[in-house]
Amino acid sequence: MSDTSPSNAATAAIHNPNEVVTKALVRLVNVPGLDRPAALITLDNGFDHKKPNSLGPAGLVSLDNAITEALAAEPAFVAVTGKPYIFCVGADLTGMPLINTREQALEIGRLGHRVYARLKDSAVPTFAFVNGAALGGGLELALHCHYRTVSGGAAALALPEVSLGLVPGWGGTQLLPNLIGIPMAAQIIIQNPLTQKTLKPKQAAEFGIADILLEPADFLERSLEWAAGVVKGEITVSRPEVDKDMWDGVLYFAKQQLDQRLHGAVPSANRALELLGLAKEASFADGTAAEDEALADLLMSEELRSSLYSFDLVQRRAKKPVGAPDKALARTVTKVGIVGAGLMASQLALLFARRLQVPVVLTDLDQARVDAGVAYVHKEIDKLLGKGRLDEGTAAKLRGLVTGSVDKSVFADASFVIEAVFEDLKVKKQVWAELEQIVSPETVLATNTSSLSVTAMAADLKHPERVVGFHFFNPVAVLPLLEIVRGEQTDDASLATAFAIGKQLRKSCVLVSDAPAFVVNRLLTRFLGEIFAAVDAGTPLAVADSALDPLGLPMRPLALLQLVGPAIAYHVGGTLHGAFPDRFGVSENLKRIAEAGKPIMVDDEVNPEVAALLEVGDQPLTAEQVRQRALDALAQEVRLMLDEGVVAEAQDIDLCMILGAGWPFHLGGVTPYLDRTGTAERVTGQRFLPQGVASLPA
Repeated sequence: MSDTSPSNAATAAIHNPNEVVTKALVRLVNVPGLDRPAALITLDNGFDHKKPNSLGPAGLVSLDNAITEALAAEPAFVAVTGKPYIFCVGADLTGMPLINTREQALEIGRLGHRVYARLKDSAVPTFAFVNGAALGGGLELALHCHYRTVSGGAAALALPEVSLGLVPGWGGTQLLPNLIGIPMAAQIIIQNPLTQKTLKPKQAAEFGIADILLEPADFLERSLEWAAGVVKGEITVSRPEVDKDMWDGVLYFAKQQLDQRLHGAVPSANRALELLGLAKEASFADGTAAEDEALADLLMSEELRSSLYSFDLVQRRAKKPVGAPDKALARTVTKVGIVGAGLMASQLALLFARRLQVPVVLTDLDQARVDAGVAYVHKEIDKLLGKGRLDEGTAAKLRGLVTGSVDKSVFADASFVIEAVFEDLKVKKQVWAELEQIVSPETVLATNTSSLSVTAMAADLKHPERVVGFHFFNPVAVLPLLEIVRGEQTDDASLATAFAIGKQLRKSCVLVSDAPAFVVNRLLTRFLGEIFAAVDAGTPLAVADSALDPLGLPMRPLALLQLVGPAIAYHVGGTLHGAFPDRFGVSENLKRIAEAGKPIMVDDEVNPEVAALLEVGDQPLTAEQVRQRALDALAQEVRLMLDEGVVAEAQDIDLCMILGAGWPFHLGGVTPYLDRTGTAERVTGQRFLPQGVASLPA
């Protein structure tokens, strides 16, 4: 091992017995036109793409040894690539909960820096052939190489660390802004993680992260050929000089945006900003040393433990829904019917057509509504075509799949029918009564109800066993959660079909029982109910609206209310008031806002016309009182929902709130946050999760 290699003692200090070691395998490759072979290092953990390459301590040592072996061969150049579909998705997250001291946290940063720097400082040209997904430390590895090619088939490229409560800790904050400039680097390192966005290969090439975009079919051959051209001097890679005059201004504006949106609730975002500021003038050694310090601080934080808990829910639990029946019971869906042609129904039609690739037919009360619904779908298809997300052939196919009719007999051969009509039990029961005379007994009937009883909806049918709740969240194309509701008589085959379709739609499905408003709407209604109760008591709208700022929620209550729609919120609140009158009140002020039909917010400020509608008391609360009452209400409601068996476990409530309500990763789900703040025990007498889950080790 070379002098620059990490010591065995340091590596042992951060050993992870559960690490799936990604090995760095070296082979010498003869490249036409070169008098010496190239050294190709391939990262491979021995599994297929479903278990991506990641780098823990042992993986970094393997890479270090591979670099030593490659350089010893005196190659024309050294290149690093990955296994099929995967370059590297970064640090091995399984080892992070095992880090118990700050010194261990420092060493994981230093270890990565020492190994990666060998590629940056090499006298032999180094290349990254980014053949697949490159995230976090994987993309940082590529940034340390002198040159980069990227495959058009790479699924995603990103530095997502801030969303996990970390910062890019292996050189990313120092290398990226000095490669592509501070505006784009700040977006990739801070803004994109907070909005769950990644880069496509074409963007990576356009931004200058990659030097050339190559087709996936012969990516490795073309990359070797291109690298040889660079080494021989036949290809010159030119990179524009980075403008440093705007550096401070960009970061000042970014800080303002962070403060306005997160109110200091996400420490990793502010630390990333500080590191980006250093990158302007600091030496690489000083900048990466600062990364080590930031990484060590954040690795020991509650926010990281919470983020890892959230990440595990989204990446693991969401892919294996608890309580879902055997998928072998699912029926094949060859045609989808949608009752209704309004905005929600039209969004559903587009989603079903795109993901299932089967005929989708809309119906409504008159031809004008049907035509408008179909036209909306076709317009959205054209938008996707214009953005390059569909080719002309696929767009034409999708247009042909979506049709409409005023005659419900078009559902006769449908194997799955979903209704998206007005949220009224009598109306929905009437829809199912009509449809039962048309569809086959095996057709699954799904309701997109947001609060009504699926059991009551199916009560008068001859085959109530095939009715299932299929609750999407708006906007349908964006929010990944799908609450699948089992009525009292829903059978396993219908439920299995619903889960199979949900997976095809690329949604994260959670099984919930047939309880009023299910999970997300019930908790949000209770939460918002406390905010409006404070307003009704006399708390100024601005105080009530900003009371939850310390949590760093994705939007304030009034903005959320505007997104959901006051009329819908009032209706759901009424449903829950009928079921649980002691906990869910009915706000006359919310009713006034709903009936007025005026926007609550105008240019991010409360609409004065809405404020003028309110009739309030004379017992205002402080922001702290409002926040505590809202959190206390959440704790009480979560405990009741678990006792009622609305979901299998507390983790399912957390998953629903993260995916359906945008509950922040850094809070670790609702239940860990209520545990960590002591709210759960104070309100309910017990924690929701065992000690140590989503928190620092004792």
